[in-house]
Amino acid sequence: MNEKAPSTGSVYNIDQIKDMIPHRDPFLLIDEVRDLVPDVSAVGIKALSPDEPFFKGHFPGHPIMPGVLIIEAMAQTSAVLVIATMGKQADSVVYFMSVDQARFRKPTFPNDTLHLHITKLRNRGPVWKFKGEARVNGVVVSESVFSAMIVKP
Repeated sequence: MNEKAPSTGSVYNIDQIKDMIPHRDPFLLIDEVRDLVPDVSAVGIKALSPDEPFFKGHFPGHPIMPGVLIIEAMAQTSAVLVIATMGKQADSVVYFMSVDQARFRKPTFPNDTLHLHITKLRNRGPVWKFKGEARVNGVVVSESVFSAMIVKP
């Protein structure tokens, strides 16, 4: 049974995101999703607090967000896009399949706000492919092409 995701137009708040994807603190890496166009694109938002757990160890005295977590934040935004497009899939989750063409252009620091621009490239059955760009103040800090699959764990 497909249960349609909650909708407030093109914006999803943290409570709606938690209803759509299984991630929780400290691993929920998006605060909001804006400009969501089902089956097309979405923009995830992550305000980086100096208290984020990863800043304590990466790196002491020079904290930056790990690049792999930026890619994970892109993937979480894409999972919201998938659920907003298809509706909530009972007992299913979205798993990473591949990450290609990942580039890390600039470091991301405490108090930055990430804007995660996700565009669906295609989907075939349960497999979806996306292009993502992470931006801070309009400047691309990271980009990647990645794919995911909807599975029943």
